Amino acid sequence: MRTKRIYRLLWLFLPLLLVGCSEDEDTLTNQRQRIVSFLTSSHIPRLVTANEVEEDSQLPFYTMHGMDVYRYISSFYNPDRSNWPEVTPTSKVTLTFRLYEFAYSAITDATVPFYTNDPLYEYMFYEELGLTPGVWSFEPVTIDLATDRILNGWRLALIGCRGGDDVEAYLTFNEAYGDEYFSVIPKESPVTVFFTIDSVE
Repeated sequence: MRTKRIYRLLWLFLPLLLVGCSEDEDTLTNQRQRIVSFLTSSHIPRLVTANEVEEDSQLPFYTMHGMDVYRYISSFYNPDRSNWPEVTPTSKVTLTFRLYEFAYSAITDATVPFYTNDPLYEYMFYEELGLTPGVWSFEPVTIDLATDRILNGWRLALIGCRGGDDVEAYLTFNEAYGDEYFSVIPKESPVTVFFTIDSVE
């Protein structure tokens, strides 16, 4: 009798559960398509997928990590890059970064990040936005990938980079802040992280 009641409840709520999953999947599919569209058409430079790059080509490209993290390394073709230390899952990485809610359009110097430690934005945050000096740190931050909590998508984007790299990472909402509001970021928002790897231990 109890088992039948459980089955009846499951049948009643199954459509609601499926709708929730379907809506999330629709949102993810939409975000994936719009990120790829931006990277391959509006991004400067226009990017191709990693598998489109022929040997000895210098085409700018993006890589994917899973289905939801898109990474562009602008310094990839630097002739000295192979000598730079590589980021592994157990590395300590010192970074200068800017975090943005991604609106599927180009991020320029005039685009205000919602969080950054980039000293180029210190004047803007203190003088133009009126933050109290000293409240916000504009020093490079060191992240221990083995123990520190950061956005999962950012962690995936860091691994395989090298010290000295300039990187852009585009994350669908499930690899960023998920389906909850976070500070000024609406729920289910895609996020962009621009970062420079200052050093790797």
